[in-house]
Amino acid sequence: MTTNTNIRKKERELSKMSPFEIKNELIKLAKKDARSATDQFLNAGRGNPDWVATAPREAFFLLGQWALSECKRTYKTDPGIAGMPQSDGSMDRLKHFLMVNSTLPGAMLLHDAIKYCTETLGIDADSLAQEWAEGIIGDEYPTPVRMLRHSEEIVCAYLAQEMGNRAPGFGREYDLFATEGGTAAMCYIFDSLQVNHLVNAHDRIAIMTPIFTPYLEIPGLDRYEFDVVNIRADKMDKKGLHVWQYPDEELDKLRDPSIKLLCLVNPSNPPSYRMSEHCMKRIVEIVKKDNPDLMIVTDDVYGTFASDFRSLMYELPQNTLCVYSFSKYFGATGWRLAVIALAEDNIYDHILGNLPEIQHKDLHHRYRSLTPNPDAIPFIDRIVADSRSVALNHTAGLSTPQQIQMTLFALMCLLDTEDVYKKTMQEMIHRRLNALWDSAGFKLETDKDRVGYYSEIDIMVWGKRFYGDEFCKWLRENHEPLDIVLRLAKETAVVLLNGSGFAGPDWSVRASLANLTTDDYIQIGKALHKILEAYHQEFLSAHPDGTSSK
Repeated sequence: MTTNTNIRKKERELSKMSPFEIKNELIKLAKKDARSATDQFLNAGRGNPDWVATAPREAFFLLGQWALSECKRTYKTDPGIAGMPQSDGSMDRLKHFLMVNSTLPGAMLLHDAIKYCTETLGIDADSLAQEWAEGIIGDEYPTPVRMLRHSEEIVCAYLAQEMGNRAPGFGREYDLFATEGGTAAMCYIFDSLQVNHLVNAHDRIAIMTPIFTPYLEIPGLDRYEFDVVNIRADKMDKKGLHVWQYPDEELDKLRDPSIKLLCLVNPSNPPSYRMSEHCMKRIVEIVKKDNPDLMIVTDDVYGTFASDFRSLMYELPQNTLCVYSFSKYFGATGWRLAVIALAEDNIYDHILGNLPEIQHKDLHHRYRSLTPNPDAIPFIDRIVADSRSVALNHTAGLSTPQQIQMTLFALMCLLDTEDVYKKTMQEMIHRRLNALWDSAGFKLETDKDRVGYYSEIDIMVWGKRFYGDEFCKWLRENHEPLDIVLRLAKETAVVLLNGSGFAGPDWSVRASLANLTTDDYIQIGKALHKILEAYHQEFLSAHPDGTSSK
């Protein structure tokens, strides 16, 4: 017979793993329950969206047809061989192609995109058509390796709109590096920060928590071993509910100049709240007054789900390196599309220029194969070179078809002046969020900073409100925090992740609102309430003398 002691021991061992690895065990348990009972298997453990943006994909496939005709125009021979597209007059041919095929899906977006690029961004028409033709065909190495020239201009404009709340001026203020998704960007950034001596082993860094688990795990790897300071979003309102913002005393930890690097996800993952205006202003004040060389890495993948969002990359442009992924907003996780954005005028290059002589010599040696003057290579270009172990810098870069699809995603939003797509996405996830909370019996307070792509639910907060302090004390003493997600899987076929794996409250759970229907989230909410009530019944059985929970 399995004792409670053995169960708790196993749960403590499991809790040491990443929540994304625990998820695999939860899925097995949930599927087993779904087979043996009438419960429906519902996996809200991962944030892969259940939608796709159709218009930019239609444009992509239609553009591909035109580009292939451009190749055949150069020459074609059996068996299915054609030449490379030529630039002279290519835009006229593209416009003619779109006129002939004006009723096909994607034609209107391409027509409007051409007008926007040439008239608003001032891009040469034939040069744009050539980049699109060669890019979508993929017949050339990415050149420049960091990002195709016009793709970079277009995505810069997109970032200014979506990350900068339509910040004025979107020309060459930022340099972009197109990467194989946000995960690759994270790996590249941490690697280059270390090899360039910007952050060395055992240096102090700060992480704003709760946060996407890899930001917690990477700094502890043997090659980094950073001294991590957590900046906790543990602020509560007068009702004792989480508002998922950072108290001033937590932010003030950043005044310590020994903290070299700050990492954050904004809006947060898993709470899914954007940083409040107060917190943003305080960080700006801290950096300018007390820690001007603080390097900031902000992961803003969920910023497009917020209205009037403004990233730290626009509040502290010299300090902030931004990672933005196209995966969630456009339903494109399989495309692996992201950019690293860094202002042309930045502290990373300034710090590089003031490194000790011995480190200068080390880096001069590292990058000497790239240029006669390796000391002048900007940090953003060092990230590119490091991503290919320097020696393969000439073949670096995201595949060109991926860059063209990224460009079309960006252009769809740049042309959507009424934010129709954004509002649709926001309404969808908010419906699901409300369904989850309402069916669980919890109350969502109005909060302008809530985004809602995920929801982090602190069971102790709601256990206290429903059943009282004594119940919460009993729950802590008799069960492990991981028990609730294991019970959900075993008894209701529902998969949620443990919030503790994201450095959130121990007894919190994280649900993705992106990948199931509204009706499914109603069932998940009911399952949560069922498990919480089951704990309460256990508590009452353990207190036959009638000890009140309130």
